[in-house]
Amino acid sequence: MTPSLLFLNRDAKILHLMRKGDEEALVMLYRDTRAMVASYITRNSGSPDDTEDMLQEALVILWERVRSGKFEHTAKLSTFVFATVRNLWSRRLARMRRETALQETADPPANDPLLLDNLIEKEQHELLRQAMTRIGELCRQLLLLFYWEERPMEEIASRLGFANADTAKSKKYQCKKNLERILKSLMDHE
Repeated sequence: MTPSLLFLNRDAKILHLMRKGDEEALVMLYRDTRAMVASYITRNSGSPDDTEDMLQEALVILWERVRSGKFEHTAKLSTFVFATVRNLWSRRLARMRRETALQETADPPANDPLLLDNLIEKEQHELLRQAMTRIGELCRQLLLLFYWEERPMEEIASRLGFANADTAKSKKYQCKKNLERILKSLMDHE
């Protein structure tokens, strides 16, 4: 019996199992990524329960993308899982900060440095939101794909119809400079 050449690496085997609907793939990927995810979550104010939640959510996202045919294998699966966990955890932390800010009393101490930090952060987020609405749809999509979703330039180029990754990089640079100019203008008018 000759060994199968189908699985030249572990990721190929996991993807094959996922496409077949075999949940053993999730078990394998869970074991491969748990320590890395646990380390990240605990370093960033999370608990073991948070680790489990984030890892399970990331694996479900990957599973659904693979099963629907929307997953493009451009990096190691562990890299995809970690990036997904990082994005999910960032969103959860931001949501927890917003909820905490809403729960604070109506008259916090006037010299509270956290209150000042929160106000500055809210102002910065609002300015960024306003600037993002003014830079145009193509630039907005490009910057969100690159900075928020952390997509590779090759994928961004393909999605947005650029000739290649270098063209997308050049456009990203122009969009970023335009965003900075708009932000500066907004801050000057405050």
